[in-house]
Amino acid sequence: MKKRILIIDDSESIRELLGNALENAGYDVIKAIDGKDGVSKLEEPNIFLIISDLNMPQMDGIEVIKHLRKHPVYQFTPIIVLTTESQEAKRMEAKEAGATGWMTKPFNTDKLITVIKKIIR
Repeated sequence: MKKRILIIDDSESIRELLGNALENAGYDVIKAIDGKDGVSKLEEPNIFLIISDLNMPQMDGIEVIKHLRKHPVYQFTPIIVLTTESQEAKRMEAKEAGATGWMTKPFNTDKLITVIKKIIR
């Protein structure tokens, strides 16, 4: 069974880039267009990792992380924040909310895949 990853990002090009890279690396991918849509995708079984943008309409990445950490099934699921934000205060806010990791855009897909492989073996 392929491990499933949920991508939450309001940028269609980022969703497609990430989705293609992850699928080529052997993962099953679910895509969400914003935080609210991402939370609705939690009904999908066996999500091993979540990659979320920070700045999104309707529900931002911090809200998504807080929601996930309260969800009985996903409270310990790894969450990588993938964002254009580079402020240390935002990074700390995400970490305090429960983010597992942080990468800034633009990003190297090979590096991201390497990080993912270390997090979900």
